Amino acid sequence: MERKSVNLALQGGGAHGAFTWGVLDRLLDEHWLEIAAVSGTSAGALNGAALKAGLGAHGGRAGRMAAKENLDRLWSEVGLMSDNRIVRWTQSLMPMNRTMQRWTEMFQPSAWLENLTRIFSPYDYGPLYTNPLGPLMQGLPYADYACAGGPELFVAATNVRTGRLRVFTGADATVDAIMASACLPTMFQAVEIACPASGMTEAYWDGGFTGNPALFPLYEGRFPRDIMIVAINPLVRDVVPRSPVEIADRVNEVSFNSSLLSQLRAINFVKKLFDEGRMNNRAMKNVLVHLIDDDKLMNDLNARSKLLPRPGMLEDMKSAGQAAADAFLDRHADKLNRADSFDLRTLFDNPVA
Repeated sequence: MERKSVNLALQGGGAHGAFTWGVLDRLLDEHWLEIAAVSGTSAGALNGAALKAGLGAHGGRAGRMAAKENLDRLWSEVGLMSDNRIVRWTQSLMPMNRTMQRWTEMFQPSAWLENLTRIFSPYDYGPLYTNPLGPLMQGLPYADYACAGGPELFVAATNVRTGRLRVFTGADATVDAIMASACLPTMFQAVEIACPASGMTEAYWDGGFTGNPALFPLYEGRFPRDIMIVAINPLVRDVVPRSPVEIADRVNEVSFNSSLLSQLRAINFVKKLFDEGRMNNRAMKNVLVHLIDDDKLMNDLNARSKLLPRPGMLEDMKSAGQAAADAFLDRHADKLNRADSFDLRTLFDNPVA
């Protein structure tokens, strides 16, 4: 296979980001595939940072192995944090009807956690408060996220004061920036980072509110045209949610997909202009879009498993990501650097959409 170069756009979604772990693990096996830049949000930022630091630590095969080691350690630590024996016990019981499932949902730890976040703030913990993501990212085998080597890293977070997106890159792509990108405000205190432009110290929340992930940093002319999106929030659910839990889940998915859909709509518009010959002699990139996802898998999950995954789920998600990446490469590897493998018209030119 001839050498090809792509950009990665990694969506956030808590523990469901283990799917992206599997995708990256599989892509790293392809030595002809170069990753030029990575834009990540929340769990996507954790994955992207682990990938960048590993690839940046060494060149060639050693760098790919270092990236795999970083990703394995990252999700091993997440698994240790989220191992929950109560969930293991409740899910080992006999199959239940819909009413019993609702009662079980009410008494599972995820339900308690959700209810507690409506009463207590992360600021109520006082000196006992800690954000585990900082030590986790600092403790990876390769933890220089601003290193000169490897793909360029872009980390998205939401400015609490302005509600605007900030993208951290280069020397600014620190552990604090990664923590900010994954800062769910009901779970963690806002991460405060100094802004060199204003001289102010700004507070940041999860980047998923404003860019999940941010695609525009990848439009720069020095990067390849190809943007490979790894999506972990289902775009489509054919079943209308009816229970309170199902409704809340779908609201979560729609909210965290809205920024991505807005960016893809803009790309689709520019593509139409190129097709009509109206972008000739203009310094505008005709982006090639690729998508790796597994909507069937994600439709079987819910928002609570993003915070408290069931035992064994992370490894299952990794395997699913590996399979999805393998299927993508089998079908579309020849299209990289040549054509889109995902037709945006299926999203935006359908009158029923």
